[in-house]
Amino acid sequence: MSITASVTQKNNIHVCGNQDAAQTIIFGHGFGSDQTAFGPLVKAFEQDYKIVLFDNVGGGKADIDAFNPARYSNMQGYVTDLSDIIKSLQLSCIIYVGHSVNGMIGLLTAIKHPDCFDKLILLGSSPRYLNDPTSGYTGGFDMEALNGLYNAMSTNYYAWASGFSALVMRNADRPHLAEAFAASLSEIRPDIALSVAKAIFEMDHRDDLGKCKVPSLVIQTSDDVAVPLIVGDYLAQHIPGSKKVNVTATGHFPHVAAPQEVISAIRNFI
Repeated sequence: MSITASVTQKNNIHVCGNQDAAQTIIFGHGFGSDQTAFGPLVKAFEQDYKIVLFDNVGGGKADIDAFNPARYSNMQGYVTDLSDIIKSLQLSCIIYVGHSVNGMIGLLTAIKHPDCFDKLILLGSSPRYLNDPTSGYTGGFDMEALNGLYNAMSTNYYAWASGFSALVMRNADRPHLAEAFAASLSEIRPDIALSVAKAIFEMDHRDDLGKCKVPSLVIQTSDDVAVPLIVGDYLAQHIPGSKKVNVTATGHFPHVAAPQEVISAIRNFI
């Protein structure tokens, strides 16, 4: 098997859109989600851009045998995966749209390979989810809350997935949105989900923000339980030359709940 084929299989890569386009948009999904969450965004940009979709190892239809708890105990394993995708597909002039944790994965990859990236779009992203009382930083969670979350995941994963989905999706008037995310979460092996959740919720990449030289857009919703408004402000203040857009969508998944708003924000930026 060639390197390109093995990387493609490992991350369930799909390439679509305009193959002759000068720029490539890569969409990176968040925890518990997969590449199908970007359907409306793909349709909006596929005429004018080459599109690359992938699943993080441990989620979606990525190769489950590729998951190694040590490799993915922090973001560097995912950064290496994204670097491998870019290298194997020989991508340049990249516009990277990263939702949630994949926003930070994209930013860290852009720091390593700045010449490959044209723009970064951070969609509901956070450099650190834990509050840090010593510095006055508010991430949205304290350790007690995270331990409760881990305990719930360990005790009854599928019940947790249902409750967590409704909490982060919001939009209670459209319960099918939370149900779809719960189904996506439930397809992840519980031990892998717990391992990945710990790596995400306990990461801290605040010191890396200032190293990013790629023009960046922070897209923030009005009611995101995982990423409070103040975190979006923090990103915009600490990523050099970045811009921030508040969309009126609620919840942690604006690209799912209000795709047209997100599409408009991205279009204006790129």
